[in-house]
Amino acid sequence: MSFKPPTPLSAGQRPIRGVKQTMRSTVAVVFVLLLSATAIRAQAPDQRPVAFDVASIKPNTSSVERLSGIQHQPGGRVTITNMTLRTLITFAYQITGYQLVGGPGWADRDGFDVLARVSGNPTWGTPGSGYTDPAQQAMQLLLADRFKLAIHHEMREMDVYALVLAKPGTPGPALMRSTNDCKALADQTRQGKTPPPQPNGAGPTPCSILGNAGRIFFDGFGMPQVANMLIGQAGRIVVDRTGLSGNWQFIMTFAPEGAADSNTPIFFTALQEQLGLKLEPTKAPVDVLVIDRAERPTPD
Repeated sequence: MSFKPPTPLSAGQRPIRGVKQTMRSTVAVVFVLLLSATAIRAQAPDQRPVAFDVASIKPNTSSVERLSGIQHQPGGRVTITNMTLRTLITFAYQITGYQLVGGPGWADRDGFDVLARVSGNPTWGTPGSGYTDPAQQAMQLLLADRFKLAIHHEMREMDVYALVLAKPGTPGPALMRSTNDCKALADQTRQGKTPPPQPNGAGPTPCSILGNAGRIFFDGFGMPQVANMLIGQAGRIVVDRTGLSGNWQFIMTFAPEGAADSNTPIFFTALQEQLGLKLEPTKAPVDVLVIDRAERPTPD
C-alpha cells in the first residue's frame, strides 16, 4: 500500500487540504473523508443558510498534475485548487465518494479552481470541534447556482464492510481510550491559546490524525472515524459495528506497499494484530446522493 504524508487534520486547525481521490486511494484520503461524515446532515429549519459573498470559478488548466484541496483562510476566505465537481459535492454534503451516484463524465475528470469569501470571520469547523463548517453550507448554494446542480436522496442496498472486533469485547493492544477533550482544544485555539507541544514519545498529537509511510497516529475521534479512514483502502463503504463508544487513540505501524521488510505486517494484518479490528463483507442500506443534473459553470 502506498501512503503519502498528508496534511494534519486537527481540532481548531484552519488549513484543510485534500488529496486527489482514486478508487484505490491511499489512507491519506482519510482527511477528506473525515470532513465528509457518512451521515448527510440536514440544516436546522431556523438556521439562515450561509452563502459566499463573492465567488470566482475557473477551470484548472495546469498541464502538470497538482495536489487538489481546500484551504480555509482568515477573513472568511476559501481557496479551492483543482477539485472536480464530484469532490466538491462530497465536501459540501459531507459524504464519501461511494455515496455519490450518477452525473456527467466530466464531473470526475475536470478540475476547478475557486476563490470565495464568507462574510465576517467565521469559525471553520473540523471533526471533533463541535462547529459546523460554513464553507460546506455555502458550497451547497454555490453548486446549485453556478453548476446548476440538482440532486436527490435515495437509500440503496450496497456491498459494504463491517468493522468489527476480531475478538468480541477485546480491543487490540495498541487501541486505547483517548482522554483528550477535542471541543475544549478547539475553543482554546479559537481564543489564541496554543496548546503545549506534545513531548517526543508521548503518543499521538491530541485530536488529530497524522500519517507517513508505514505509520498512522490517531487521537480524539470515535470508531466511526476509524471506519471512514479505511474506506479508500477497502474500496467500499465501511460501517462501524465494533460496539465501542467514546474516543480512541492509537499508533499503527505497517509495511508500505513494495517494502522489502518482511518483518513488518501489511496494513490489514496490522489492523487486526495491533488494533484488534477486522473487516467483514456484508450488505447494508446506504444513504446516497443521486446527481440529476449538472452543468459546467461559466468561468469568471
